[in-house]
Amino acid sequence: MLMTIAQKLSTAKRPLISVEFFPPKTEKGETGFARAAQELTELNPDFVSVTCGAGGTAAGPTLAVSSQLHEQGYGNVMPHCTCVGASRDALARTTDALVEAGFGSIMALRGDPPKGERYFKPEPDGFHYAAELVAFLRERHPALCIGVAGYPEKHPEAHNRDEDIRHLKEKVDAGADFITTQLFLHNHVYFDFVDRCRSAEITVPILPGLLPITSLKQIKRMRAFCDFHVPSRLLHDLQATEDNPEKAKRVGLYWTIEQLAELVEGGAPGIHLYLLNHAETVFYPELFACLSRVRG
Repeated sequence: MLMTIAQKLSTAKRPLISVEFFPPKTEKGETGFARAAQELTELNPDFVSVTCGAGGTAAGPTLAVSSQLHEQGYGNVMPHCTCVGASRDALARTTDALVEAGFGSIMALRGDPPKGERYFKPEPDGFHYAAELVAFLRERHPALCIGVAGYPEKHPEAHNRDEDIRHLKEKVDAGADFITTQLFLHNHVYFDFVDRCRSAEITVPILPGLLPITSLKQIKRMRAFCDFHVPSRLLHDLQATEDNPEKAKRVGLYWTIEQLAELVEGGAPGIHLYLLNHAETVFYPELFACLSRVRG
């Protein structure tokens, strides 16, 4: 029987490496996903996660992609599950299906408001917050390993960082086993976030989420989905190389390498990579060498 992610985190003698996939929406996307899934077996991540499909549901695409990755040899696959557009009965059916399919870990998220809407609106019999989903999962499937999201630079809907940490603690107190952060580009943001969590008696492992940077356009696109500060030095260097994609990619990936090395040296329990279904960034020689050293 496979160790859960929580068990791996508690027993590993080195930082874990994990990768996030998302269900493709187009034929071209399906081709890219299939290639990435095949190529990334060489990295041999400790676990992979799969985001939700259209509308935030874990049914259908997420289950299909998770099953496909499992069949390709990825030993520990963690589907995401959100409250978006889902009643309690629907969430019960979805999570039962995931558990019955053999997935022992779930990333529990409230989910973002649908495109074009400013605020999240739960279903009449749905959940308002991720903490409610975590409690529901813990009661329904006590053996599940449950991950939740953390926001090093504050959730956009939180009034302040203290309020944000209180909400995060509610998720952990409800039964979450570990936290994966949204992406950040200043490492001090992560270390400060961990310190604030520990001061609030949040003791579970906190995995930093990294996006391998390849261009200024990529950063601008990602900031439309989650807000984060861009270091002035990185911004300057990317702007200076904007007309040379290869140089810009080198600038961005060297920044990621520096982040990764410092996080590992600083005691991070793992590194979660937001690859956007693009395996090629991992195989940039210096980055792959860095990841390989972490894996040992």
